[in-house]
Amino acid sequence: MAEAAESQAPPGPEGTNRWRRRAAALLMAALPVLAGVLPATAPAAAAAPAASPGNAAATAPSARSGTGSRSAQISLDEVTPTIPKKGDTLTLSGTVTNTSKTTLTDLRLAPRIGPTLTSRSAIQQAARRKGYLSGADGIEVPGDHGARLSGLASGVTRPFTLKVPVDDLHLSSNGVHQLAVSLTGQTRNRPYAQILGIGRTFLPWQEEAPENRTRLTYLWPLISTPHVTARTQSDEQQTPVFEDDSLAEELAPGGRLQQMLELGKDLDVTWVIDPDLLASVDMMAGRYRVQKPGGKPDETVAGKNQAYAKRWLAELQQAVEGKEVVALPFADPDLASLAHRGTRVRGALSSLGQATTLARRTVQVVLHVKPSTDFAWPYQGAVDSSLVDVATSAGAHNVIARSDSVREKGLSYSPTAARPIGSGNTALVADALLSTAFEGDMSRAGNSSLAVQRFAAQSLALARQVPSRSRSVVVAPQRRPSVSQAQAMADGIKALGRSGWTETSSLADAAEAKPDPNARRRMPAPSSYPSSLRKSELPTAAFEQVRKTKDGLEDFKRILSQADRVMPPFTTAIDREVSNAWRGEARAGQRYRDSVEEYLLELRGAVKLIKKSDITLSGREATIPVTVQNNLAQGVDGLVLELRSSRVGLDVGDAKRVKVDGEHTQSLKFDTSAKNNGRAYVYAQLYTEDGERYGKVMKFQVNVTSITSTVLLVIAGGVLLIVLAGIRMYTQRKRSGPAPDPDAPLEHPDGDDDDGAEDTDADADDGDGPGDDGEAPEGSPGDGAKDHAEGADTTERDGSDGDDTERESDNPPATGEKVDR
Repeated sequence: MAEAAESQAPPGPEGTNRWRRRAAALLMAALPVLAGVLPATAPAAAAAPAASPGNAAATAPSARSGTGSRSAQISLDEVTPTIPKKGDTLTLSGTVTNTSKTTLTDLRLAPRIGPTLTSRSAIQQAARRKGYLSGADGIEVPGDHGARLSGLASGVTRPFTLKVPVDDLHLSSNGVHQLAVSLTGQTRNRPYAQILGIGRTFLPWQEEAPENRTRLTYLWPLISTPHVTARTQSDEQQTPVFEDDSLAEELAPGGRLQQMLELGKDLDVTWVIDPDLLASVDMMAGRYRVQKPGGKPDETVAGKNQAYAKRWLAELQQAVEGKEVVALPFADPDLASLAHRGTRVRGALSSLGQATTLARRTVQVVLHVKPSTDFAWPYQGAVDSSLVDVATSAGAHNVIARSDSVREKGLSYSPTAARPIGSGNTALVADALLSTAFEGDMSRAGNSSLAVQRFAAQSLALARQVPSRSRSVVVAPQRRPSVSQAQAMADGIKALGRSGWTETSSLADAAEAKPDPNARRRMPAPSSYPSSLRKSELPTAAFEQVRKTKDGLEDFKRILSQADRVMPPFTTAIDREVSNAWRGEARAGQRYRDSVEEYLLELRGAVKLIKKSDITLSGREATIPVTVQNNLAQGVDGLVLELRSSRVGLDVGDAKRVKVDGEHTQSLKFDTSAKNNGRAYVYAQLYTEDGERYGKVMKFQVNVTSITSTVLLVIAGGVLLIVLAGIRMYTQRKRSGPAPDPDAPLEHPDGDDDDGAEDTDADADDGDGPGDDGEAPEGSPGDGAKDHAEGADTTERDGSDGDDTERESDNPPATGEKVDR
């Protein structure tokens, strides 16, 4: 009240403010006396308005300025033992920090014990309360259990440790008590003793064990995000390719998954495992590749963290031996997104049953245990009737929900988790307060300690609701707890193991427990699904993309000679595309889906038609070759190549079956026939055996140029002329007789002119003279005329200039002159 009076006082003269401060101090001094006079219900009445929205504005200024009972922040980092027994000594350790702008003096820390909190909601209200509230925050523990501190400057933090015998707490009744540590001191503006800060926690107290204990089932999840891509190397082992090496960081000492395993192996819990995590770690234990950051998808480096994976798997096999193991469907599919958006897309639910079968086989192979696949766990336990239908369609008969989704009406207690919901199915409604106890930042010791104490307190409050009835309670925490959250969870479970009001139970036993007849059995309508969770669901476009990838994979599978090398990497990658891991990670989920689709298109594109240039066909019938290229490492069989012409007059033949070995090409020849000349486009397309198009169509131009009858006549005439010319040359040589012997002696004249003339004429007549080729010597009138006549005749017949044979001399001898040959 003094704080409120001072903060709300209007500015005025210095004397006026001084009198106001003195009046406030007197009022504060009178409060303890007034508290003793007021009835016992006064503190409770005062607590209600303090927490009401109307008073929030009044207390906000002091919260921001760090004054009054919020001048210091007290953090209780450790309370041991968590659940004390008679004769124990409590140890309260923590820190005190001056959050005000002034120095705090004359300080004293003291433990306080508050009233019994009779309900679970009262525990929640006490945990949310800030600042000191007289009456609600109890009294100092009798005896000298406090500690004095020297002055504390602004912003300074100082540790403390207080020890309090449990007997001095005078806990007369069983139940949950508020336990606190308060700081009393003075400030420069308020030089009187006052509460400057308070830190609260909860103390469960149960002297004797109840007759009926609460059966508690705690789920211990081993779930991660997808790490393995659809890509594999083309070697014999099909070396897997990881997106990054972040999984190795989780498996390394101190990593999240390593800590989950290390903590869980000492707890009596139900292991809930995503088989995709097991498969990924098992692949990492062998040879694997990692994509280069910022590089192309096919640029990888060798993975080097096999040792972490091998050690983790070996330790997990030992940890789950003889324990209950529940396997989620492979890759932990988002059931809510499937129910609300996936059912609109053809085939979206078809792989859910296959994911369940694959989950069972994976766990058996890797961990050598037989898991239960009869449980479905929707995201954050939020359910509705449509989601239950989807979950049970894959073979699960038990759906793990949460009590803040399946709300009870008219019940003053928390009923048993099992609820029959028809058709032989059961909803296991986990307790929301216990399931969410370790969410938030548990890296601060104060938060972790408070969470553990509150978890134990809530469990005791639940057990005391109906002491005469034994109930079965399920705790389903967050799917991927951090290291600090896992440590706090383990501390809470260990604390309950030492309590007298709970006992552990398996999830299978919880599903078979006798249901409460008054508990709600009807699942909420789809319209009641939380809008905040609906916003983070996978969009319908994501399921459309998954369907497109699955259809392309089915077509691709039909043409492969070794489909078993391609199908497993892709089917598991498709399962990962609809995982709960993409909740709140929409961009990462889109990138993963795109990478799977792009890689499938890359593989399909490795089988293609080689581009043809335009061709010319010279004739009515010809052959068109088309080449199919296979750049895959395995053979292709099951494709059909078909040609189609854009013009009716060009027949391109029948379709042909394609069979190409890995990294080879095949050329297929199509017999074509044309009815007329002209240009046409030919379209080449690959098809699967069931008629589905495969790859892109290839288009090229064909020009038909047939040979006509006129052209054939012209060619025949030319050939005939050449033959006739050859005959003419042969005839002329035949007439001229045999060629004279060049070595024969020449005939010498005897000096008789007449004889010589006669000899010359005789020689000419016999063809033995100088004109033995049928040509008279130049100057002979008779022979020259004959030669001219023959030359004219020859020109008329063959169109030449009469020179059918080559002359032996360019300078013929004169008439009558003998020629030495």
